[in-house]
Amino acid sequence: MKRYLSEPKSHCRLIRATIGLAVALAGFSSDPAYADEDGVSYWLPGRFSSLAAVPAVPGWSMAEVYYHTSVSAFGNAAAAREIRVGRIPANVNVDLNLRLNAQADLVLLNPTYTFATPVLGGQLAIGITGLFGRSAATLDGTLTTAVGPFVTTRTGTLSDSITSVGDLYPQATLKWNAGVHNFMTYLTGDIPVGAYSPTRLANLGIGHGAIDGGGGYTYFNEKLGHEFSAVAGFTYNFKNPDTQYQNGIDFHIDWGASQFLSKQLFVGLVGYYYQQITDDFGQPPILGGFRSRVVGVGPQIGYLFPVGELQGYLNLKGYGEFAAENRPAGWNTWLTFSLSPMAPTSTVAPTRRIVTK
Repeated sequence: MKRYLSEPKSHCRLIRATIGLAVALAGFSSDPAYADEDGVSYWLPGRFSSLAAVPAVPGWSMAEVYYHTSVSAFGNAAAAREIRVGRIPANVNVDLNLRLNAQADLVLLNPTYTFATPVLGGQLAIGITGLFGRSAATLDGTLTTAVGPFVTTRTGTLSDSITSVGDLYPQATLKWNAGVHNFMTYLTGDIPVGAYSPTRLANLGIGHGAIDGGGGYTYFNEKLGHEFSAVAGFTYNFKNPDTQYQNGIDFHIDWGASQFLSKQLFVGLVGYYYQQITDDFGQPPILGGFRSRVVGVGPQIGYLFPVGELQGYLNLKGYGEFAAENRPAGWNTWLTFSLSPMAPTSTVAPTRRIVTK
């Protein structure tokens, strides 16, 4: 007996129509989350994950992300924020008996346009991310400062929160496809227009500009459903004009691995490694070079589905953090929903192969 099985070519197109957008979010940060000045960096680890380098379908698309983080810090990472808020002179001696707790709930919007005309043999996409949400932080403990014979001790709790808009984060990507191999390069940065004050404990902006660039690779075998992606980059931070503080250069790598259980559903793991590679400038001597580091890993699940004439995509991923140094650490979750153009239906007749039974 003979029967014919069609092998549709739309599987990879379906994925490129949506996940290429979902991972194209511009780099962003929320004040309680991460490194450098106050333990807060421009780069938010986890922004790239699975299928990061896979090209998308040309046209306009939109991604919306709900991001939640809950972190804490002791010692230098907590005292750095207290020193800034309290305007403690850099030449004093400081006892670092403090604990910082911080949370953020953010909504991010990322419109992106993907060009159909090749650029340098690849696919160019440009976009910008804006955010709105709430950031909150609390300091508990004792901060003791001494200048000569004079000693001042501050004990208790200091809390602050803000609900407002954050900075803007433009981004451009260029992607190439060669069968199961996909390559990308990107350039992004920070336009510091968000809610920020050097006297506040919690902020949604970071108070300074930044430029970040790097490259990535995705292995995607659509027949077997195997996928692995990694994107690495460097951040150069400009000086904060309000505090005269300049963060050092940061290195980061985000990765994701997944297995497609069907054409629409996949599961896998995500992770990141973040390391500051040069010292800060303008920090109090008690903090030293104040280089920061953190590692994160966790699960993910993604689902693709049609929305009228558009392609919808849902992804949920979470990270638990460890090996942190000079920055808060804890856990964070990302819930992404995106809409993008539907992949065009091939006009070529499906390839058929004979299965003999």
